[in-house]
Amino acid sequence: MDVVSTRGEKEEGSEIPSAGELVREARAAARILLETTGSQRKEALSAIADALEAREKEILAANRRDLERATGITEAFRDRLTLTPERVKKMAAGVRTVAGLTDPVGEIVSGWTLPNGLRIEQVRVPIGVVAVIYESRPNVTADAAALTLKSGNAIILRGGKEAFSSNAAIADVIAEALDGRGLPAAAVSFVRTTDRSFVDDLLSLEGELDVVIPRGGEGLIRRVVERSRVPVIYHGAGICHTYIDADADLEKAERIVVNAKCSRPGVCNAMETLLVHRAIAEKFLPRLEKVLEGVELRGCERSRAFLSSAKPATEEDWAAEYLSKILAVRVVESVEEAVDHIERYGSHLADAIVTESISAAERFTRSVDSAAVYVNASTRFTDGGEFGLGAEIGISTQKLHARGPMGPRELTTTKYVVRGDGQVRD
Repeated sequence: MDVVSTRGEKEEGSEIPSAGELVREARAAARILLETTGSQRKEALSAIADALEAREKEILAANRRDLERATGITEAFRDRLTLTPERVKKMAAGVRTVAGLTDPVGEIVSGWTLPNGLRIEQVRVPIGVVAVIYESRPNVTADAAALTLKSGNAIILRGGKEAFSSNAAIADVIAEALDGRGLPAAAVSFVRTTDRSFVDDLLSLEGELDVVIPRGGEGLIRRVVERSRVPVIYHGAGICHTYIDADADLEKAERIVVNAKCSRPGVCNAMETLLVHRAIAEKFLPRLEKVLEGVELRGCERSRAFLSSAKPATEEDWAAEYLSKILAVRVVESVEEAVDHIERYGSHLADAIVTESISAAERFTRSVDSAAVYVNASTRFTDGGEFGLGAEIGISTQKLHARGPMGPRELTTTKYVVRGDGQVRD
């Protein structure tokens, strides 16, 4: 298989390992990581953060090459692809935050002693070899590498072709920092080909690769889920809702809605549908329309009575992940009707209620079956960094094995360690 250089050009005569070879190298690295201490991994992560900052110009130059090649893409896609000095610094800061987190490896989840004297402990251990398949966000390269190293795992990174140069440059920085700390560079392996057949080969490695985490659009996630013989952790579309209750503080609601929709509309935790209680719709919606500058509104019949610019919403709008400045608006009669709407059309990623009523908040948080449920806060906080995890390797809307933003603890599993003194079973 041909290798692609960081400049996106083929290097004639050069080869990269097959998917099987890459996984076997990663598994060998994972076994070495099992012997490392939390302090060693923390020092390696600190070295990676320093290296990212020191080689900022190199990373940004690679990103410019990606941006120059990227034509015919949406504004949201270009935003996800773009690195700036501030974003590189934030990337390094995220790695440092991960480095400073409590080491999950070796944590005793529970323990007990049986009447026969056996001591049983459930202990956190690394999953092993993790593959992340992602699209246009170069920061995922650093985030995912940091989280897996912190939790003692090896990782295989396969980024999208649009960010190939950026991802390769970041991966090179990480590999050199690991080598400088005496840790195996294969603990963070970057796939240096954009050939789709490589991904298919990777997804077939049941029993060798431990888990796959896809990050990107619905098409990528569906393709991975349908083709993988390896366990997959993923989330689908990000159809997030904010419900403004009859007892909401309207100034608070206005701030939350504007942030949830406008701060970065092209990401999965941005709000796509606004639900407003009938009792405050006439007062709230006109004032909201004035501050949602540049946002196209698509409303139900009742909401359009208070929104002068809203287009009629279709059935498809309620289930749409716009990833742009478009907002669906619906007036509802109660908390229960809001919950029913979310259950029918939502993606179970993140949903919020704005209310001063404790009972309404309790009904909403108890009834909405999403990975993150908010009271009086923006859904935009659904992010590993914002949750204090430093970064995230993904957001899971599944119920097994993790749910919500995934940090180091979510990249571990458990095993039982049983200590005895010659006991045998009758």
